[in-house]
Amino acid sequence: MLDVLRRIVQEVNSARTLEAALSTMVRRIRKAMRTDVCSFYLFDTDQQRLVLNDTIGLHSRAVGQVSLRLGEGLVGLVGQREEPLNLEDAPSHPLFRYFEETGEERYSSFLGVPIIHQRRMLGVLVVQQQDKRRFDEGDEAFLVTMAAQLAGVLAHALATGGLTRASRGDGQAMFTGVAASPGMVIGEALVISPPADLDNVPDLIPTDVDYEIKRLKDAIYRVRDEIRAAGERLASRISAQELALFEVYQEMLSEAALGQEVVKRIREGQWAPGALADVVRRHVQYLERVDDNYLRERAADIRDLGRRVLAHLQEESPQTPDTFAERTVLVGDEISVATLGEVPRDKLAGLVSVRGSSTSHVAILARAMGIPTVLGMVDLPLPRLNGAKVVLDGHRGRLFVRPGAELESHYRALIAEEDALTAVLEHEQDLPSETPDGYSMPLMVNTGLAVDAVASLKPRISGVGLYRTEVPFMITERFPGEQEQIRLYRDQLESFAPLPVVMRTLDIGGDKDLPYFPIDEANPFLGWRGIRVTLDHPEVLMVQLRAMLKASEGLDNLQVLLPMVTNVDEVDDALRLLDRALQEIAEEGVSVPRPKVGVMLEVPATLYQLAALAGRVDFFSVGSNDLTQYLLAVDRNNPRVAELYDACHPAVLAALDRLAKESAALRVPVSLCGELAGDPAGALLLMGMGFDALSMNAPSLPRVRAAIRRVPLAAAQSLVSETLALESPAKVRAHLAMRLGEWQLAHLLPPRD
Repeated sequence: MLDVLRRIVQEVNSARTLEAALSTMVRRIRKAMRTDVCSFYLFDTDQQRLVLNDTIGLHSRAVGQVSLRLGEGLVGLVGQREEPLNLEDAPSHPLFRYFEETGEERYSSFLGVPIIHQRRMLGVLVVQQQDKRRFDEGDEAFLVTMAAQLAGVLAHALATGGLTRASRGDGQAMFTGVAASPGMVIGEALVISPPADLDNVPDLIPTDVDYEIKRLKDAIYRVRDEIRAAGERLASRISAQELALFEVYQEMLSEAALGQEVVKRIREGQWAPGALADVVRRHVQYLERVDDNYLRERAADIRDLGRRVLAHLQEESPQTPDTFAERTVLVGDEISVATLGEVPRDKLAGLVSVRGSSTSHVAILARAMGIPTVLGMVDLPLPRLNGAKVVLDGHRGRLFVRPGAELESHYRALIAEEDALTAVLEHEQDLPSETPDGYSMPLMVNTGLAVDAVASLKPRISGVGLYRTEVPFMITERFPGEQEQIRLYRDQLESFAPLPVVMRTLDIGGDKDLPYFPIDEANPFLGWRGIRVTLDHPEVLMVQLRAMLKASEGLDNLQVLLPMVTNVDEVDDALRLLDRALQEIAEEGVSVPRPKVGVMLEVPATLYQLAALAGRVDFFSVGSNDLTQYLLAVDRNNPRVAELYDACHPAVLAALDRLAKESAALRVPVSLCGELAGDPAGALLLMGMGFDALSMNAPSLPRVRAAIRRVPLAAAQSLVSETLALESPAKVRAHLAMRLGEWQLAHLLPPRD
């Protein structure tokens, strides 16, 4: 039965439309369970009714006509209770509802199960039998498992507009991901395809059909030559049976086979790469569904051949166009820093990626550049997006494709409001970050880019609260040498002197890999990352420490921050290496004072070791993003659970409040860098708790400064007391919004639902 289940799910997933998938599903389930009827009822959220969407066994005229409220009839009962219902004699049940147009009076047995995705009931799957019998446990388990497997497919289709709904005929589709950089933009999607990826080839209309056919044939001939040469090289090393596979490949590539079909698709209006991808996908999907094991294995051969031909086609196909829309929203499976650089800065308006996280280096760059970005958008159908008008909401983590007039008008108004607010706030950015009652709240900036992007901020900040040294490591093809690092660090230190610059030692691992130093782990966020890596590789840490120290010569504004600390032994080991680096550069004639050293508080264990840490370091810096994720046991980059990640969770706020008070008692300065510091409401809470400085991305500075200049310290302290008494993140957010509204600061908050 497991094999049958796997095949049905595979076939449903490979269907080109949801309607085809549902039709396949009901027919295959009926056959697998040997029942008379299989039907699917879709829950229409607008009508709040379960509508018969597809069936095999009931009258087809009933599709789209039969609908039930939750709790009405047996199907409505399944949807209301959100649990299976298994009946031997369905018509005798008191809630049985008869619909004449279905012809279901012939059927006695009934088994219905809900289809649920992330706590949301999407529909009901039903099988019926003419004979009176109670479906056994195996049948029920199979249908429940089938429903669970199909829930994701259905949720995706509903989110993307893949399912036609009477209440929504405008073609608009919405996708959700992880909000990585705030802001909103209306623009045109430009899909960037990775080389030789058959699933991510955009659909384009050819301007020269004959040229497309010619380059297809050229690519096929080159692949045939490669395969022929490979076969000749291996002729003496493999058996005749294995060698025959190369002949099979040659036959598949002949003009009478694969080539002929692709040419036909080109003539129908598709460019060569898209036509090739369409034909290969169709063959692969067919072969993967057949019962013959030998033919199923040939699907891999077809896919491999398709990728080989596509690789040659893409050698001549530019991955980015020569011209760009005025507001280009770059969309791709995974966007690299190099890809980001292929679009002119004045045309790049937004970024969307299937992969990636809010702490990846692309997200860091996007925030620093002020580009709205949403990553981790796992359900994105890339081939259908190229050239489409889109609305990107970096506050909520949403992408609207082909937006309706009403939605577009709504977002144009929101964007205009944001632009107007930015212009107003710009006038006070050189004023002190000081409350109406005279309390000074130092604001610092997070950096990791070239100095010219942030040096203009110097008059407006109290220093650099976090310089991410891993960013230069990420955009090179090897570990940068000591002299390279010295130049980078010197630029930062000189540009901001005499203001302090807090340089975090190399923080890789988790979701921040180096291409030349990959870390492949099942659970990277709890694995080998941060100081755990650099202490295991002292040769890397020593080069970095020496470079930092030499770069600070004559400036005296360097501060060193140790990431991902879990216990005091790690701090002791790092301090010994720092002392050794000081000694080594002194022997080379470079004399610099010992810089202040801090610990990044991002692992919950450190919250209970503050006294021990205070005896070893000069300052604390809270990494609120990771601390929140670890306290809540939520991977903030996983779209399935991202909603559970909230720095305003009562437990997080209580931990931060206690941390600030204990640090004050220990007389150790404590700052916070992270998204909470860049949120105006969060910044007011942190100020009220007693944090000594807040560090954030540059685009967040204007709103935070405006909030601090308008709220007295005493009011912020009262806000902390009020908020800590609340029991849920939703209540905290609502209370903060209410208070900021009372202070005439609601316009500083990002737009929310």
